[in-house]
Amino acid sequence: MIETEPTEASAVFGENLERARRFTAALGEHGEERGLIGPLEPARLWSRHILNSAVAAPLFASGARVGDVGSGAGLPGIVLAIARPDVQWVLIEPMERRVTWLQEQKDALGLDNVEIVRARGEEWTEGAVLDAVTARAVSALKTLIPLTAPLVRVGGELVLFKGANAANEIDAAAKQIRKYGLDDIRVEVVGDGVIAEPTRVVRATRTR
Repeated sequence: MIETEPTEASAVFGENLERARRFTAALGEHGEERGLIGPLEPARLWSRHILNSAVAAPLFASGARVGDVGSGAGLPGIVLAIARPDVQWVLIEPMERRVTWLQEQKDALGLDNVEIVRARGEEWTEGAVLDAVTARAVSALKTLIPLTAPLVRVGGELVLFKGANAANEIDAAAKQIRKYGLDDIRVEVVGDGVIAEPTRVVRATRTR
């Protein structure tokens, strides 16, 4: 059973809701069999994954080029591309079957603002050119920073989805924060008052 669409979905996606519905239906129907999500996830797909990803959409600047490292099933990359068609999204994913899924969804949904790169974050070849990089459910911050910060230009930003332990992860990543020239690092809660379970992100600016 795929979770019934919450009433908050309309407020979060606005005129882009129909694409969000189509993506959620496809992921709910095929995600488990294709190894994209676990067996318990269809029943909480909207609340735990789709809306959790989408409420971060306002954090990205119009016209920016943003990377999603370890895009997997398209959480958050495809969801953010639906919510923010004015932003260019680069979905970076090493696994072939997941890349195939991402390409299928890009084509099916007509997401002209999506580019898909089959690679690990550390295999990125363009250098520090992205305006921002995001990631969700990839790894602890001290491991994630070396995979994401080198892709971001000076003055660009990391916007990393995290759980309730985010502040402790920042403390544990002090060495990596210094090494990669990150400043103004903080935990922000987005979607408070909009969705039942707001989303935590760690934000930081690359200064060198």
